[in-house]
This record gives sequence, structure tokens and C-alpha cells, in this order.
Amino acid sequence: MGYRIRVIDLETGPEPIEGEPGIVEYGHIDLIAKNVDMLGNPYDWEVGDFVETLTTLVKPHAPIPAETSAIHNLIDKDVEDSPAWSEVAPHVIFVSHPIQKIVALAAHNIECEKTLIGDAAGGLPWIDTYKVALRLWPDSMSHSNNAIRYFLNPEGLDRQRALPTHRALPDAYVTAFTLREALNAGHSVETLIKWTNEPALLVRCKIGEKWRNGGKGTPWKDVDSGFLEWILSKDFDADTKHTARYHLEQREIDQRNEWERQQLNRQFRANSMSEIDRFNDQPVEPAQAEHADPRDTNTMELPL
Repeated sequence: MGYRIRVIDLETGPEPIEGEPGIVEYGHIDLIAKNVDMLGNPYDWEVGDFVETLTTLVKPHAPIPAETSAIHNLIDKDVEDSPAWSEVAPHVIFVSHPIQKIVALAAHNIECEKTLIGDAAGGLPWIDTYKVALRLWPDSMSHSNNAIRYFLNPEGLDRQRALPTHRALPDAYVTAFTLREALNAGHSVETLIKWTNEPALLVRCKIGEKWRNGGKGTPWKDVDSGFLEWILSKDFDADTKHTARYHLEQREIDQRNEWERQQLNRQFRANSMSEIDRFNDQPVEPAQAEHADPRDTNTMELPL
């Protein structure tokens, strides 16, 4: 069975009304798993061929506002002969297929796509590559779709197919490479869905004069615990409070790991074994075959 994630992008126009989402362009491309492990989990993902993509202009229910045309450069004349969304939607309902199994839908910053696609999603889970990028690549100064693309510089991305920007299929194409990088780095589909369903894990704190840093912000990991606790006591948005809580919990984990490392090292010293620098380090280096000292490979259960 060919496991797929359908990566979607929409360009929008007028404000949506009931039954009319205001979409002016739809595009998708699939990310395809080349292999499945013994437990049935897909892995080794690649971006699909352009022959399997779908893109179409859509005639909205009202004129396209100038401010949105300024983003994607689509105007009323471009879409006047295009099908309405009600005609397009039946072709993008993502039902199970006996050969090609779509396991999730993906987009960069999914709120627009998730809301406007609505029931056409067929109940499939979503992956938000914006939230994924915040977690995996916090060093990027921006986490927009194209900023992450240039930060990662993914192998195989065709620059011509990524143009023009702010158009449905080229943007979906770029997003697919970001998703491929995350999955092929060892993060499962389930993990990415979990991160998507949680508030965003923000990268830089821009709250308070001390942490604003001239507008650049300060990495949350460097913000002191007292300020994080203060944030949790106030009426901040869900993303901010989630980020503060995450870093407080992470510090508790780090402190616990450090205590356990110290306890292990005490036992290692008592047994004339090498100490570890970090909690996950091995206490002794692997023995070299021709120079192995029997004392280095001696194992024992340490009393903790």
C-alpha cells in the first residue's frame, strides 16, 4: 500500500460566507513513503511527481480584494471562467483508496486550509509544518514557508517549480520538502500530528523590556524561571503559556537527569569505572578488539 501525505495550499480572496470559502486557487502535491517497516509504519519519504499534482483556479462568490491580490497577484479576470468551489470540492475529498492511502493532510500554518477545506478533508488528521519547524529548527530567524526552505536548502527542490511564490501549487511544493525533512529526520507522522494539535512552541520571548532585545527577542530557553512562572499566572495566549510551561517542565527534567547523573557517577567511581559527562552517555568507551582490557568490559548491577 502506498502511504501518502497530501500537502495543500490555498490562495484566498473575499471573506468566506456559509457555503462559499472564498478560495481563488487550490493546489496539492503528495509526499510518498517509499518503504514500510515490519510494524506497518511508513518511512523514507519523498516528494511525489508533478504529474500527480492537482491545481486549479477557483471563481469566488465575490470580487477579490485588492489587498489579497497584492499577495498572490490574482485578479477577478484571472478566475472569471474558473469553476466554483462547489464544483472543485468533490475532486479533493480525501477518501481512502485501495492502493494510495492518504494518512494525513499537511499545510504550512494550517488554520486557513483546515478551516476552508472543512468537510472535504474527510476527517483526516492535519500536520502543520509551521509548528513542526518551530520545534525542529528554532535557529531559523523566520519560520515562514520560504524562510524555512532557504534555511534547510533541501536536496532535490527545483527552484523553477517553487515559483511564483504565494501561489497554491508552488507553495505546496515547498511545504512538501519541509515535511520530508522532518519525517526523514526520524520524526513519525503521529509525532507531527501530536505537535500540530498542541499550541505552537514559540522560539523567542518578546515580552518585557529585559527579554525584548531590541525587537529580536530572547530564546525562551534563556528566560529565567521566575518570569516563566509569572507568564503562567497572567492572561497570555495559549501559545505563549504553552511555551513557558514547556520550558519550566524541561528544566525540571534536566535537573532530575543531572541529579541521576551525579548519583551514577558516585557509583561508577566506587567501582573504578569511567564517569559520564551527560546523563545519556555510556560510562565506558566501547572496547577496541585488539586492545581490550577485561576490566573495561566487566559489567555489574550497580546499587542505586
